[in-house]
Amino acid sequence: MDLEELLRAMDRTAANLKKLESVWEQAKPFIPTGPQLGSNVQYDGLKAAWADLLPGLPPIDGWTITDPLPDIGDMGQAFLDYLEIGMPPTEVLAAGDKPEADLAAYRYRLDRARRRAARGRLEQLVALVDAVLPLALGGAARDSLERLENEQTERVEAAVGEIARLLGEDAESLDRWWDLYRHMRFSQGHDWHDIIEFDWPAVRAGIEAKALGDSDPLPVPDTDLGHAASGSLTGAATLALPWDRLDDDGFERLLYDLLRDIPDHQNVEWLMQTRAPDRGRDLSMDRVLRDGSGGVRTERVIVQAKHWRSRSVNAPVVNESVTTGKLWGPPLVRGVVIATSGRFTADAVSLMERHNSEGNAPYIELWPDSKLETLLAQRPHIAAAHGLK
Repeated sequence: MDLEELLRAMDRTAANLKKLESVWEQAKPFIPTGPQLGSNVQYDGLKAAWADLLPGLPPIDGWTITDPLPDIGDMGQAFLDYLEIGMPPTEVLAAGDKPEADLAAYRYRLDRARRRAARGRLEQLVALVDAVLPLALGGAARDSLERLENEQTERVEAAVGEIARLLGEDAESLDRWWDLYRHMRFSQGHDWHDIIEFDWPAVRAGIEAKALGDSDPLPVPDTDLGHAASGSLTGAATLALPWDRLDDDGFERLLYDLLRDIPDHQNVEWLMQTRAPDRGRDLSMDRVLRDGSGGVRTERVIVQAKHWRSRSVNAPVVNESVTTGKLWGPPLVRGVVIATSGRFTADAVSLMERHNSEGNAPYIELWPDSKLETLLAQRPHIAAAHGLK
């Protein structure tokens, strides 16, 4: 089936589902919770409307809602019958809850099916925008007021429009979605700089999160893991990770998830501004420190991500990061962590050691790829979720 044809069918299905949900919200107050006699004319009309709408929900993976709304007269009598025999009316209560449970189950399946349908095309569109955005800028200055209209800006706008179509209502919930649209509408040079530096990285992260829901499993081999573990295994385990699978934004998101998973880290968040020379976004966290006497305190730590594979992080970069850390506050920044998917030069390590030994603030920590690989080896679910396993 054509993708657009499938999306239209899903849109109509979603509209029918909303109608059914509206019918249920009106019908729910009539559902008896105890003995009663007879039915209700208004409820009978809602029951008929429910039956008329059910054909508008096509099967999803072989399942759809087929049951009518319960007969409230029969339910009321059933409560009386259970009361007479002294038994709990479990089945009657379950019948009253079933329409809402069915609606929730169908919506879950519909959302999952839409993600499945859109995922491949979303990946193509994200890759397209990644490639075209630098070309759309065309060397315009950061403060340029010149309106940019060229083939590349048109391609970006078309791709963003299609992304909106694929995500449906979810698009509006993406961070900086409306900022992206506003900047594309004005389309001056400085607007496209904002798109590249702020809007698109945030929207891109949201798209990837929407494309793979929390309930969507990561791909796994079609094998019995217990049987495989019992067999004769070859090779050795390794800490090394394929860092080149991540772009800058992906590395930052991996780092964000990793920091949140460490028990002594609290309030991990993106900082609102960008001060790093490479335009990387700083993160902040509160680190919990405990002493042997039971005392507990927290200190604020700034974390910078450097996804540098072709060169090592040197002393001037470390010094720049320390200066950046001092700019944040209040509260006072006590520590600066520089995390890289590569290595640090010898002069960077020497600078860190000298700075820390002299008791200067903020305290510097250097996290090379080996440290990140060790931390992720203890948290393989995070590495797998980001495509590193």
